[in-house]
Formats: sequence, C-alpha cells, structure tokens
Amino acid sequence: MQTRRLGRSDIHVPPFCLGGNVFGWTADETASFAVLDAYLDAGFTFIDTADIYSTWGPGHTGGESETVIGRWMKARGCRDRVVIATKVGGEMAPDKKGLSKAYILQAVEDSLRRLQTDVIDLYQSHFDDENLPVEEPLQAYDALIKAGKVRAVGASNFSPARLSAALDASRRDGLPRYESLQPGYNLYDRQEFEAELADLCRREELGVIPYFSLAAGFLTGKYRSKADLEGRARAGRVGRYLDARGERILSTLDAVAADQGATPAQVALAWLIARPGLTAPIASATSVAQLDELLAAPRLSLSADTLARLDEASA
Repeated sequence: MQTRRLGRSDIHVPPFCLGGNVFGWTADETASFAVLDAYLDAGFTFIDTADIYSTWGPGHTGGESETVIGRWMKARGCRDRVVIATKVGGEMAPDKKGLSKAYILQAVEDSLRRLQTDVIDLYQSHFDDENLPVEEPLQAYDALIKAGKVRAVGASNFSPARLSAALDASRRDGLPRYESLQPGYNLYDRQEFEAELADLCRREELGVIPYFSLAAGFLTGKYRSKADLEGRARAGRVGRYLDARGERILSTLDAVAADQGATPAQVALAWLIARPGLTAPIASATSVAQLDELLAAPRLSLSADTLARLDEASA
C-alpha cells in the first residue's frame, strides 16, 4: 500500500487512520478486536487513540481505548506492524490534565502500561495548555524521545499562533518539533482549518490527520432529520449539521456517490484524502461492516471536476 510520510519524521502511514475513540465505549472488546483485526488484515497500520477515551462513558475513568488496543496488540503479537498514536493533556481527573512537564512524564507511563508497549510512535498534545509557555511540553517530549519512549510528537486543537510559536521554539531551542496537527476538519467543518492552519502546515511540512472526518457520522448520510438522531449517542454533535448547508452537502454527496458507485461516507473521506497536504483522515468503526465501507475510500479516485463540485457545495 502506498504510504505517506508523517511530517518530517521517519514514520510512514497509510492514507486512512483508524480512530480508537469507540474501543471500550460503543464497541466492546470483542467487537473492537474484530475491527482491529480486519483493519490490519486489509494492510492498514495507523491507529489513533487518547488517554481520555472514554471518560465520558458511564462508569468510565479514561484509558479504556488504550487498554483494549494494548490487549489486542499483545494477543496478536503485532506491535511491530502498527503505528500507534495517542494523546495527553485532556482531563483524566481534576488533578490529571494539562501539558506541564511533570504531568506529561507521569501520564506517558500510564499510556505505555495500558498499551503494553515500550514506545509510542506519535505522542500528541491533545489540547493546548495556554497557561504554560509552548516550550514546556516540548521539553518533556525531548526527554521522552531521548529515553526511547516516544518516536515523534504532534499537536491537536492548537491555534495558528500557538502552533507557530511552538515550531519557532523548537527551532530556537533545539527541541523536538510537532510533526503533525490533528484538527477537526471535514466537508462541513472547513473554515477553522483552512483559514490559517492549512497554509501553516504546508509551509512547515506538518502531517495533517483530521478528526471528525465524517462530522460525527453526519456525512455518512444516516442522519437527515432530528428524528434520525433520537436515542443516538452522537445526537448532540450531529444536530448542528442539520441546516440548509448540510442538506446541500448531503445532496451533492448522494449525487457523486451514485456516479462513483460508492457511498457518501466513502466520497467524504476520498475528498479529504485528496486535499493538498493532508496525510490521513481519521474515522472510527464499531463493526467490520462499517470498517469495510471506510476502507474503500482510499481506493476511490475523484476527478478534478468532482472535487470542485464538492468544494462548491461545501463552501
């Protein structure tokens, strides 16, 4: 499979990343193992998770996703075949959050233990900690890279100004640089990333691995009215897409999907994969059937005219 380099690092990944937010939440361990098996069997290798997945679940304390992935890698003996990305900084508890050097050095040990591995391939600042200078988390990452516990570092949910400042600090102080950015980005949510971050990432040669690639499921076409959202775990997130622009995007996705013999989800992911400078969109699946649909997206080639049609519909 053709892979893409993650920033300037020595890590190469396929053009689709499997999101781990559902593992141990809406996908139990058996279902999660089945999805992970199918993903690896199809030749894909890039898995993204976070320490806080899934603190929002009833009775959950965080670490559920990392624990499932760790058990799977140990059971399958496949650690050397996958690229594992996880994150730090989200709130695990009132006294366990942020990007202080001391907290990162503590939190990484918990993630390594749950993942049952000696090294994290991509360790990401989940949310910027604006109470700290941008150098502080980079100093922690420097120690972890030198100790062989982390290969590369990335940022998520950073403003253009703070990301630029962090990159400047890396150059100035000889610290590890963020090799990737994980922004919220999809056919509907375009403005925040495209305004300044996209140019910054291209200029600095950062990998881009967007989350919410399918707008919390909206771009699959399964949610077309408020009635479709009743009783759904993602109802609160999806509801804001049910407007005239959302309808226009879905209508265009339907038309393009029909032309391509594909599904709206496959077209939405293929649009992202074709974006200049984008490395790999992230999407999750709770069943092998859902995953099989998503894995067809990297093989879907959209013409320049089709991409322009999607651009216009989502402008």
